[in-house]
Parts: sequence; structure tokens; C-alpha cells
Amino acid sequence: MLYAVISQDIANSSEKRASVRSAHLERLNKLKDEGRLVIAGPHPAIDSEDPGEAGFTGSLIVAEFDTLDAAQAWADSDPYIAAGVYKKVTVKPFKKVLP
Repeated sequence: MLYAVISQDIANSSEKRASVRSAHLERLNKLKDEGRLVIAGPHPAIDSEDPGEAGFTGSLIVAEFDTLDAAQAWADSDPYIAAGVYKKVTVKPFKKVLP
């Protein structure tokens, strides 16, 4: 089943994000290589593809996991959590309708 991992950053998270971004992306690339990743990316703090110093306010990941518990465990082990980037992470089932 698909699950949405919706994360909210702490204020001024850019430096912390940068410090562990490669480890964060490595995990996402593993999901992609396994054919389980639907979409992933950050929410810019401003209406821009490249928010610069404004940074990001959180992230969205939609991926396939066997159970909600498995999705939650995966989300809980994200390097952004260990680094203190995220102040809140919500994991919930997701039903893809379109496209």
C-alpha cells in the first residue's frame, strides 16, 4: 500500500538539511531503485523552485510499504529526524487516484 510521509521543518532548517542531505537522498534512491517511490520533494518556503536563503518548510514523500508500521519505522529513521531538521512527521495511508 502507499503511504504519505508529511514532514514539517523547524525554523531555519537549511544548515541542518544540508548537513545530512546526501544520507536522506540515499534512502530515497533506495526506495526508487526498489520501485517503491512515487514522489518525493521539499516544500519551498516561498513561491519559487529555488527558495535560496528562505529554505524549505518540510517535505512530502509518497512510497509503498507493507504496513503503516513499516512506513512509520522508515520515516522515524530518516537522517533529517536525527539531525533535528523535522519538528513533526505524519505518516498516513495514501490512495492514488490520478494520474
